[in-house]
Amino acid sequence: MNSSQIAIVLGTRPEIVKLAPVIRTCQRRDVPCTVVHTGQHYSPQLTEVFFDELELPRPDRTLGVGSSTHGEQTGNMIAGVEEVLLEADPETVLVQGDTNTTLAGTIAASKLDAELCHVEAGLRSHDREMPEEINRIICDHTADRLFAPTPAAAENLRAEGIPRKRIEVTGNTVVDALERHRSIAADRSDALEAFGVEAGEYGLVTLHRAENVDDLDRFADLLTGIDRVAREFDLEMVYPAHPRARKVLEDLPVPDSIRVVEPLDYLEFLRLESDAGLILTDSGGVQEEACVLDVPCVTLRENTERPETIAVGANRLGGVTPPSIVEAAREMYEARTGWENPFGDGDAADRILETSAATVAKEVA
Repeated sequence: MNSSQIAIVLGTRPEIVKLAPVIRTCQRRDVPCTVVHTGQHYSPQLTEVFFDELELPRPDRTLGVGSSTHGEQTGNMIAGVEEVLLEADPETVLVQGDTNTTLAGTIAASKLDAELCHVEAGLRSHDREMPEEINRIICDHTADRLFAPTPAAAENLRAEGIPRKRIEVTGNTVVDALERHRSIAADRSDALEAFGVEAGEYGLVTLHRAENVDDLDRFADLLTGIDRVAREFDLEMVYPAHPRARKVLEDLPVPDSIRVVEPLDYLEFLRLESDAGLILTDSGGVQEEACVLDVPCVTLRENTERPETIAVGANRLGGVTPPSIVEAAREMYEARTGWENPFGDGDAADRILETSAATVAKEVA
């Protein structure tokens, strides 16, 4: 493997989507880049197909770590990422978000002579029971450069004592990705026809967080709340279920209003997102995408690390009980769309590369 200026460590579907604009910008600017896929998401439906759909080169190294306990999974990824970084010898390492892959890349890179950059820094739910919150805090306080998606995220970092010189507000790469792929999804995907739904007349559901799907009683309450929303607004709910959630659903009665389907490829999911009448989700990334796509969203959690979506009127916290879910859905289903997008102008990837040490060094040379 030849020496690269930038190494990008990713391992989950959201990381692939959000780092795709950065990978493309490296290609456009002729910046040597090594992409390391940890294999945290190991189903082909959640990994390989994304590289094909997004027209990205396959990763330079795939570690194939797969699923295990947090400690075992993260430890295996640290060892694998370190091996690749020692071989590639990059000037800059980019990690994104708040996953175990992000944490592993952070720990591996922090021990080496490379600038560590955290993309999507500064997000806070203020709920330290969330593993992702711990990952965010560790990564933000370890990285050399912090690419905050919004001014509010940058303020979170400053409030924790991180020097201003390490923080750059770049916007969110989710906007870059959606601008490129929304029209492609509309042209190529026949997801609405395949599911027999009309634009604006169905709801889209995503539920995958461990605290929601691993607790049978809580998962059942969430399904009941979604069912009540479906019946009140005459919406069929389409639920592409992660393999982990599908396994739990085998032990639960699923209401007729909720159609559980296999995980969708990126363009299919984006098409359903774009044309949904309402989105109900526990995903942080889907909250962002719904906001940018101008689709009303209800978050099936008690908190969110994307408060900007609530501030502009694109999202409401629905909690995890049927009455609170229905109440939030009423507010959002009747809400006026056309809110301001708080996540930037679609040039986040350029800003990230413009302020990374590897790119700056190349331009100076």
